[in-house]
Amino acid sequence: MANPILKEKLEKGEFIFAPGIQDMITAVIANKVGFDVVYGTGYWLTASAYGIADAGIVTYTQMVDRMRTLVQTSDAAVIADADTGYGGLLNVHHTVRGYQEAGVTAIQIEDQEFPKKCGHTPNRKVIPVEDMVEKIKVAVDARTDENMLIIARTDSRQAEGLDAAIARAQAYYKAGADILFVEALESKDEMRKACTEVEGPMFANMSNGGSTPMLSVEEMKEVGYAIAIAPSLTSLAAANAMEKALVAMKEQGSPLPDGVPINDFNEFCSLIGFEDVWEFEKKWAK
Repeated sequence: MANPILKEKLEKGEFIFAPGIQDMITAVIANKVGFDVVYGTGYWLTASAYGIADAGIVTYTQMVDRMRTLVQTSDAAVIADADTGYGGLLNVHHTVRGYQEAGVTAIQIEDQEFPKKCGHTPNRKVIPVEDMVEKIKVAVDARTDENMLIIARTDSRQAEGLDAAIARAQAYYKAGADILFVEALESKDEMRKACTEVEGPMFANMSNGGSTPMLSVEEMKEVGYAIAIAPSLTSLAAANAMEKALVAMKEQGSPLPDGVPINDFNEFCSLIGFEDVWEFEKKWAK
């Protein structure tokens, strides 16, 4: 069952700001910090699991398994990246049913050609708007849980221009999408125009290093967004910390290199669930 919190927050007009989750360590840390909505990012779940680019190489089967594990690990509602729906209309139907069974709260489908590319990298191509409208209609028809929301993303800004991207988002809203995501907008003025002209709740992507300006929550609310993600923050921070730790280890020849802050091991054991294991062993171990 989908967690209803995302739908409830949108209906109340509460702004949602969700971190990107790259792996299950990030998920349990997000539990500790206390997020109630998180984003299962295709780019970073692909990178962490397989060490490859987000370029349509990972399959539906691989990604739905990652999303199911994330739902089971996370205390929060999970917004799940589903790329293009992994193919045509039948694939979209199967993807929505599979993600719903996995327990995600919202499923994001984009209008790129398959195989897709990361939304902040060049040479993205989009399918005709009529084809994406059909995908949205199929996605809406496929879900049976009213609490699972459909997010329609358009990657058409760079290929077709801002007005065409806004028109696509509006068409996807009329097709039944619950949340609209105009990817890779290039200025605050573009963001405001999109939020003003698209009827449905708007979704912002605060991707570190991307083409969209980085706004605070208050700025995004003022512009008109209802929900935002920070998909790359945790992953880039983790990569930076790991590189510094490995460089220090190599240079100093020490497992305790100077200048490298680390978490307490016992605290992490607790965070990852070892206390439950130890309690089980006390009760059942021979």
